[in-house]
Amino acid sequence: MPVFDHLGITVNDLARSTAQFDAVMQALGFDREDADGSVAWWKEGESELILFPVRDAPDGSHVHGRVGWQHLAFALDSRADVDRLHAVATGAGWSVVRDPKLFPRFNERYYASFVEDDSGIRIEFMHNPPPENADS
Repeated sequence: MPVFDHLGITVNDLARSTAQFDAVMQALGFDREDADGSVAWWKEGESELILFPVRDAPDGSHVHGRVGWQHLAFALDSRADVDRLHAVATGAGWSVVRDPKLFPRFNERYYASFVEDDSGIRIEFMHNPPPENADS
């Protein structure tokens, strides 16, 4: 059972964010469920991700580095998966924050990319194998 049951994210434009998140979540194998006033993605054994529209008029995007949300990291099985999900996200309109690359400041195996949606929500695709599997 996952530690987190679900993650709810408020976005400026639910339709636009749904299109951006749907491409990524479907590529990760999650199923989508539309409800009145929200859209969710779920997968057996994983935490659910839910998008909600902003309650009042949009007051601007989230700004990375301010109090609150920083980013959500998706752990993937290979560097090729990081590259694939990065391409899926950018194809769906996510902005590139950092292209896929090694991040030796974390460790010599840490391979990741970072993207941001129209609401300023940042996600990371990462592969961090144990030392004995570093070539994958």
